[in-house]
Amino acid sequence: MSAPTWQPLPTGEFTGIDWSAPGAINGQDPYLAWAEADHFAGYRRGPGKKPPKWLPIVIELSAQAEVPALVAASRTAWLQIPRVYLNVPGLRFCSARVRPRFFDKLRSDAHLRSLIQRFELGLPVAPHTHALIDPCTPTSQPTPAHGLLGGKVLGLIDGGLALANSAFLDRHGHTRIRHFWRQDAYENGNWPGNQPRHREPLDPARAGPTPHDMGYGHELSGAAIDAAMTAYTRQGQVDEDALYQHLQLWDLSMPVNHGTHVMSLACGPGNPLHPMHDDASRADLVAVQLDWSNVLDTSGGAMNVSVLDGLMYILARCAPSAKVVVNISWGTLAGPHDGSSILEAAMDQLIALYGGRLQIAVPAGNAYQSRTHVNATLQPDQTLPLHWRVQPDDRTQSFLEIWLPDGAQDVKICVTPPGQTEPLPQRCMGQSGVWTGDGSDPLCGLIYPTSSALGSRGTCVLLALEPTFSRKRSAATAPFGAWQVTLINTGSTDITLDAYIERDDVAIGQNTGARQSYFEDAHYNTSGNIGSFVDHPDDPTPIRRSGTFNSLSTGQNTVSVGGTRRAASPSGHFALYSPRKPDPDAGRPERPGVKKVPDTLQPSDDNPTLWGVLGAGSRSGSVIRLAGTSSSSPQLARQRLNEA
Repeated sequence: MSAPTWQPLPTGEFTGIDWSAPGAINGQDPYLAWAEADHFAGYRRGPGKKPPKWLPIVIELSAQAEVPALVAASRTAWLQIPRVYLNVPGLRFCSARVRPRFFDKLRSDAHLRSLIQRFELGLPVAPHTHALIDPCTPTSQPTPAHGLLGGKVLGLIDGGLALANSAFLDRHGHTRIRHFWRQDAYENGNWPGNQPRHREPLDPARAGPTPHDMGYGHELSGAAIDAAMTAYTRQGQVDEDALYQHLQLWDLSMPVNHGTHVMSLACGPGNPLHPMHDDASRADLVAVQLDWSNVLDTSGGAMNVSVLDGLMYILARCAPSAKVVVNISWGTLAGPHDGSSILEAAMDQLIALYGGRLQIAVPAGNAYQSRTHVNATLQPDQTLPLHWRVQPDDRTQSFLEIWLPDGAQDVKICVTPPGQTEPLPQRCMGQSGVWTGDGSDPLCGLIYPTSSALGSRGTCVLLALEPTFSRKRSAATAPFGAWQVTLINTGSTDITLDAYIERDDVAIGQNTGARQSYFEDAHYNTSGNIGSFVDHPDDPTPIRRSGTFNSLSTGQNTVSVGGTRRAASPSGHFALYSPRKPDPDAGRPERPGVKKVPDTLQPSDDNPTLWGVLGAGSRSGSVIRLAGTSSSSPQLARQRLNEA
């Protein structure tokens, strides 16, 4: 590779924003700036292809604004909001599809600009780059409140939901899933083994109609599910394979699905050795199956839009009197970790607005041993070199977020790519740009704003890398190896910071070519011993297990759940991958508001040698074992539903 060349961020091909202009990046989503810099290559596009027609975003409105005000100040020709967001008075958050005109209006319309506090990009996968069906208009009304579910209702947002599994049937053999919304729109999607990938729209006569208040995806009622099950019943037994083929639920051809396992722990009948006859095993269910791109992209690029839409769908199917518990066993590694991300803030407000009738359970995360978190305090004139190990043959982009508190404007950043002896130009707060290997396509980018839409405190510095391998010879690839990222405090006060490597592993049963990068440090104990000195406040390594927390789980009103072992061992009762309670690293300085400790704990491992807990496989009667706090969270959701 030739020596990297520094270039300013280009003017956005979609937003029209001159990202190199002074102050242009401040208060913005750095992932949006990077996406435009590399022509949306990380979103299944390449150089020379046309930009998406629409971009999905999540929006936080200003303190006194509500969603109807935004609808009144815009036009559906360039901003479209699902109708479901009209259902909750006082709500300051929504998802939207926007066209380039939206960004033009933000620059020219002071009233529109006053309504929007911040917005964040969602992964613009194909179903999210088209117009909504029947979006909000100034004359739109909330969803009629008739025929809605009352009593105790369990909501689930996940992937791969086997809706005909016997774990989700009542004693008469009818489904307890009263409403099922799948967010994807194509039968032949971009998943491993699907060749050639000629996508075809789902048949609404089989997959169900598009819910009018969401504007995309397909919905099945409980009656429609029962009718389909009856049509594929042979000699008293449902032919689940044939049923799922008919419903075009191609992902359920796999014997194991994350969502099915999680849902069975939240509301299934248990197993013969531990039967469960509780309210959860009889409750009505509302299920949201995330777009398949959410499953493939473990960095959570589409999570903010998809999860918020899913939560609003569940609430729209429940009566005002219903007691709703929602489990979201999803998440990522990077983010502010102080509850100020848009999605976390939206969930907090929804819980507050529902006044105790809504509870949301979320997992604490599984990356305790993954070396993806750094916590350090930089004294004046101190330099901190971080070694970021990016792996070969990584076919996905890699991201490093450095979170700095307010008043950290004197921190400078210097990056040295693998194989280079000279560092790239030093960057200060307010500066951004890309580095190219041949003067054209970017290999990496650094966006260093004074404030970020990703959080409400301090700022986030984003270092983004292209994949280290691609089968396309024309694609830009970043060098693999140890990237040295050096932080320099040129000010006169101490600065406490956190650095988080974004999740980039492979989802269960998939083969996406993702490879998780990680930090290296000579002082870090890699033995995996749960009680090692790594968790001691005086350990000199900046790599910390403590603080490695699911970025979806640090809100004030949601309930985060860590993982334990049912049978403790001499090394402790915590699952090796889970955050601890209490925090073993409690003596170290932290940025304001950072959350490191789960609210509660539930078993996620049976014992030290046999990880995971048993739950339902895709087919009725099958049992599989799944490890992770994704299994802890639904057990807490079950408990809360029983207590509601």
